[in-house]
Amino acid sequence: MLSELGKKLAERWLSLLVLPGALYLAVAATARTLGHSHPFDLQRLTGQITEWANAPAAGTAGGQVVLLAAVLGGAAAVGLTAQVLGSLAEQLHLAADWHTWPPGARRLARQATAWRQTRWETAADAWHRHRDEAAAARARDQQVDSTARQAARAAMIRISPERPDRPTWSGDRIHAVAVRLERDYHLDLTALWPHLWLTLPETARTEITAARQALTRTTTLSAWALLYLPLAAWWWPATAITGVLAVTSWRRTRTAADTYATLLEAAARLHARDLADHLGLDPAGPFTHEAGDTLTRHLTPSTPPGQRVTSRSSTPEDQSVRPAPPVRRQHRGPDRDRW
Repeated sequence: MLSELGKKLAERWLSLLVLPGALYLAVAATARTLGHSHPFDLQRLTGQITEWANAPAAGTAGGQVVLLAAVLGGAAAVGLTAQVLGSLAEQLHLAADWHTWPPGARRLARQATAWRQTRWETAADAWHRHRDEAAAARARDQQVDSTARQAARAAMIRISPERPDRPTWSGDRIHAVAVRLERDYHLDLTALWPHLWLTLPETARTEITAARQALTRTTTLSAWALLYLPLAAWWWPATAITGVLAVTSWRRTRTAADTYATLLEAAARLHARDLADHLGLDPAGPFTHEAGDTLTRHLTPSTPPGQRVTSRSSTPEDQSVRPAPPVRRQHRGPDRDRW
């Protein structure tokens, strides 16, 4: 078991850190060797590689071991840097906590969100207008051309599936899941998801985990774009590499966010009733707003008590000076603070 585990860890370490890092080091060496004046001079590059290979240190076993260790260590360090930058890029792409960003970034995020909200409201008004016109035409038994209505809906979704709440499309796509579940079933996704995850079938958990990992990989690709950008100071083709990586990461991140959000919403809609049954709530008939309110109220933790809780004294002297406990009032009806 330990041998197989070591193989798997070595494979992941090699594929996630060493190989991309080694490619980066190779491009960096190429950029440093060729420069702006000879960006595609292969003869100059091969000559430099031959000179490095004929160095005295590279001809000994000890020198080769040191060189290999240096390359592997450097590649792993670059890979770890990309992973760290990738986590920051993921926070920027999803922007779930943009209200807590530093003041300058928070101000830019607020302006971007307001701009996206204005565009979305205009597109949503156009879509609803086409829908009303189509409904009126169908009421008069007239033929309806859906091209304009579908184009208006596509224009709205390109901005955001729901009214924007975040400065990025990927963040709003995942936030739309919580908005729809609240509107359709009165379910709080934040309170629901940890409990739902523990009761999901293995196949559903595998698919959601794979989608989440794909989202992480795509945001890490944007981190590699940032790492290749400084190489343009020595070698201008690195700018093209940065642009290709940035565009690819942007497109793949949107696709991965859409897939992940779709699976989240599908899992919640399919298995919310199973969770209610598991908790003994057993909603009868279709899963209604009342059933969603009951499940959300059952999963939401209660709020802390308002009065100060005094610790029990262990000595008679402390008990003599301890203030009297407050008088508890009898509550009539449900505890509103719990909801």
